[in-house]
Amino acid sequence: MQFFIGIVPPDEYKMKLIDFQYKWRGNRITDVVEPHITLKAQGGLTTDEKWQSKVKGVCDNFPSFQLTLDKPMFFGDDILYLSATSNELYKLHKSIVREISPSNDLIKKYFELDDFVPHMTLGKTNYGLSKKELREMEKLAEKELSPFPTFEVRFLRVYQEIETNKYIKYIDIPLNNRR
Repeated sequence: MQFFIGIVPPDEYKMKLIDFQYKWRGNRITDVVEPHITLKAQGGLTTDEKWQSKVKGVCDNFPSFQLTLDKPMFFGDDILYLSATSNELYKLHKSIVREISPSNDLIKKYFELDDFVPHMTLGKTNYGLSKKELREMEKLAEKELSPFPTFEVRFLRVYQEIETNKYIKYIDIPLNNRR
């Protein structure tokens, strides 16, 4: 059983993303997890769940913030994503990774700290799409998913793996919304 921590877009935009992803019949990403930006990958989020109180402690002291989704980009030519920008997002990522303190090997394995690239995956070749379909998806994303939203991040969502490659909401942890 694995966990990771993400940020979900507002429901209306999340449904727009899911409808967009469903246009490609082979796109199995919708079977894996809802649209999200991974803030903290699996490394160090152990089944004893002692890390939860550490994450809650960071969130209690971290104010809600604005995040902007932006144009589609690629990791190599196998993963298409929407970019995400926010200075606070990097600070929150670093605070949580430091608090959980996974090994350096896990930090490297999951592209954390200096290798962290905030993004929302639209499709991947290992989730059923061809490279050609990803290029088609990129072009259509520019038209159908824009204008790309800016939204207030008020909570983090912890996801739990319930079977191999299937994650569901476990808990939401609020940020400090007392500005």
